[in-house]
Amino acid sequence: MKGIRQLAKHLDISIGTVSRALNDKPDVNEETRKRVLAAAEELGYVANQSGRSLRQGTTNVIGLMIEASQETVENGDNFFLSVTGGLQSVFTRHKLDLVMLPCPSDEDPHEYLKRMVARRVVDAMIISATQRIDKRIDFLSKAKIPFVALGRSSSGGNYPWIDLDFEGVAACAVARLVAKGHRRIAIAAPSTDINLGYVFVDAYRQALERHGLEFDPSLIIRVKSSEQGGYQAGTELLQLENRPTAIILIYELMAIGLYRRMVEAGVVPGRDLAVIGFREEPRARFLQPTLTCFRLSLRDLGTKLAETLLATMPAYSALYPKGAQNTIWPLELAPGESDAFTITP
Repeated sequence: MKGIRQLAKHLDISIGTVSRALNDKPDVNEETRKRVLAAAEELGYVANQSGRSLRQGTTNVIGLMIEASQETVENGDNFFLSVTGGLQSVFTRHKLDLVMLPCPSDEDPHEYLKRMVARRVVDAMIISATQRIDKRIDFLSKAKIPFVALGRSSSGGNYPWIDLDFEGVAACAVARLVAKGHRRIAIAAPSTDINLGYVFVDAYRQALERHGLEFDPSLIIRVKSSEQGGYQAGTELLQLENRPTAIILIYELMAIGLYRRMVEAGVVPGRDLAVIGFREEPRARFLQPTLTCFRLSLRDLGTKLAETLLATMPAYSALYPKGAQNTIWPLELAPGESDAFTITP
């Protein structure tokens, strides 16, 4: 593999001319540019990106910070794998690279982020799993580092974010169950301090009030966002003295664990218990009865995240004139048979 000096020597032209040709500068004639590019390919030349980054003060790398918990690994969660397809479809237009920054579950996300920023490994950040109070948002805002959050938070004041429509999911699910005669409706919410849990519970409470139903705290079952969490939610539901007739899940893979626990107890989803899942997920596609849940395009979500981020970066903001708008991302109901039965008065 040749460096730029060897490439210039091979062509018998100056290093400056080679550099300008490789960077598509307008002051290099077309014949010279073609010679340089052909020789670079022939000799296996690769630009020294670290040196270029030092000169330009940029890395041309975007970081996507995610949680790397044991349950995420065990569940084979494909959420971010699908989102990255949309992210990369935008970043490749600008020759930007995307790197995953998995924060271990036993490390403070704020400290992990500070370390990544101090090492200058990225130009901008996408953060996820936002907490109710999230120090990462305050830190990035004060440091004036371009970022977008996948999720809302009470921190940071005015900052760019995109979040799923948890309010819409709760309102739609409760209305659907009430129309089928259900009056005791449970929800399985995250046991962590992730903000989506607060948003979802508040929306659930408001939906009950709109239908004249009393809010019962015992019907909020807090578990891990995993298949195991769904199994635990089923166990706790079965132990309730006044058992609910329906449950709404906030994480897609919970349905798999919940179904298993119900089958063990002789309770049939869709006949004895109405179940509404969260997001349509390939591994839950073969559940019987088919799961009523919600669908969205994760690739489109990734595209919107990337465009929102670039709108905050001076080098690209003119290309995205709509700006860094905060967005509630809609989900569409996908009816199944898991909530098919109706309760008669």
